[in-house]
Amino acid sequence: MEGFLEETTRELKQTAEGRVLCAVSGGVDSSVASVLLNKAIHERLQCVFIDTGLLREGEGDEVSRFLRDDLGVPLEFIDASKRFLDSLKGVSDPEEKRKIIGRVFAETFVEYAAKKGPFRYLAQGTLYPDVIESGQTSAPASVIKTHHNVGGLPKDLKLELIEPLRELYKDEVRALGSLLGLPPAVLRRHPFPGPGLAVRIIGEVTPEKLRICRGANTIVEQVMQEEKLYDKAWQAFAYVGDDQVTGVLGDSRRVGSQVTVKVVQSVDAMTADWYRLPHDVMERISSRITNEVDGVVSVVYSISSKPPATIEPQ
Repeated sequence: MEGFLEETTRELKQTAEGRVLCAVSGGVDSSVASVLLNKAIHERLQCVFIDTGLLREGEGDEVSRFLRDDLGVPLEFIDASKRFLDSLKGVSDPEEKRKIIGRVFAETFVEYAAKKGPFRYLAQGTLYPDVIESGQTSAPASVIKTHHNVGGLPKDLKLELIEPLRELYKDEVRALGSLLGLPPAVLRRHPFPGPGLAVRIIGEVTPEKLRICRGANTIVEQVMQEEKLYDKAWQAFAYVGDDQVTGVLGDSRRVGSQVTVKVVQSVDAMTADWYRLPHDVMERISSRITNEVDGVVSVVYSISSKPPATIEPQ
């Protein structure tokens, strides 16, 4: 990784004249990309964090703190949550959701560039698995799922792309981030999809399902941390769909949502095995979700590996 860091830093410094606009999502990939770019071309860099309304609890504050305050990355925050959520109304197809999110991301950046520019480049934390699953490699490949930062970008994008991590896998990105001085707590964060909770919501993204999904994901991560299992898993999360199941409250029947919890182990996200979570931990997660997230009456645990499943449900 030291050789990659030196070579990539040198190449970025030699990039043709022009300011760089970097998309930051708060995940490991975009965080490492932004710190790498800051190291190489600080005076020409502007990073932008867009709140899509599809983020984890407290994500925006946390990203601002460690990137801007702790690491000195030039970062501006944009609240575009209403725009993203409005654009997803009535949309149920997962590929369509991903492409819409990619388009709105790009539109937001282009508009920002027009107001605060000029910028010549758009930088992203795209990884090699993103490219493979989007069917964008030089070799024949099926489109497994379009990643918003690959297939979701508009063809008439006027900004040239810079993707310094495009040939790396997640474990390599974490090693690079360590060399760049990112905090261990940031580097060990579980992967979070670029389209956010939209791909952990089966069907249309509604305020009710978004509330349930965000609350359930928070509980899963909290319990994994408290049980000292967070660092032993590659990813732990929850997702929700349109299924309504029957539950009981006291002596009364009630109908509510069913949440699926998924925990996996992996190295590079190309394959993954479901995590054998202890039964008492499953029980604790289930109990907290059904008691603390209003409207949930059932919690199930996914035991599907990749392949045949993908890690994220959509």
